[in-house]
Amino acid sequence: MGYLIRFGLLAATFALAGCATSHNPQDPLEDFNRTMFGFNDKVDTVAFKPLAEGYRKVVPAVVQTGVGNFFGNVGDVSTACNNLMQARVSDGVSDVSRVLVNTTVGLGGVMDFATDWGMPKHDQDFGQTLGRWGVKSGPYLVLPLLGSTTTRDALGMPVDFAMDPWGRVFPVPLRNSGAALRVVDFRAYNLNSFSLIDDAALDKYEFVRDAYLQRREGKIYKGDAPKQDEHEPAPANSVDGTRNVPS
Repeated sequence: MGYLIRFGLLAATFALAGCATSHNPQDPLEDFNRTMFGFNDKVDTVAFKPLAEGYRKVVPAVVQTGVGNFFGNVGDVSTACNNLMQARVSDGVSDVSRVLVNTTVGLGGVMDFATDWGMPKHDQDFGQTLGRWGVKSGPYLVLPLLGSTTTRDALGMPVDFAMDPWGRVFPVPLRNSGAALRVVDFRAYNLNSFSLIDDAALDKYEFVRDAYLQRREGKIYKGDAPKQDEHEPAPANSVDGTRNVPS
């Protein structure tokens, strides 16, 4: 049922986005996207940010680290699958080794021994896999609650949801509680980053959009991007740095 809800959300968003236009070639749906961005920002202000601040204040730092490690280990499963599908065998094998080491020696992933043992963390999803094999990103898109993406990456989300081991956890209340904790922990981890964006960006929407687009290109091509077509817009400059998060 959860997958059906997500499919419905994506379909409804695409239908609404089809009516929005702008003059930015990377962002032809800007009017729609700004509306969704404003909605997400308000939800974050009244719900996610206060929860994250309370979580950071009440939960000991060592527990927060353990929670982040645990869900990072869960995310490494789909990262491993995507790296292997991208024919990045070395990275894929490293990711599989990370999961095995941290799940066993790291007590279910609560401790991250793999990084110290020479198995660095990667962050891959099915949208990046599609990009690796030449699928164009399509227009930038902001989804309600899910945030920044592109049409290609949004179409890859159902595959990411299906590959996420946490989606198979039972009973359902435990799965839902864990999913909520995962979101709050991510938001708490990035409190300072979000605050910097609020303080530094003259246009927060443009800053987030440009950061996302450049970050996605960097992750797909790993510094070896193809030559820019003269009719396509050049990627914008940005900065980024976040913990691995659920799609």
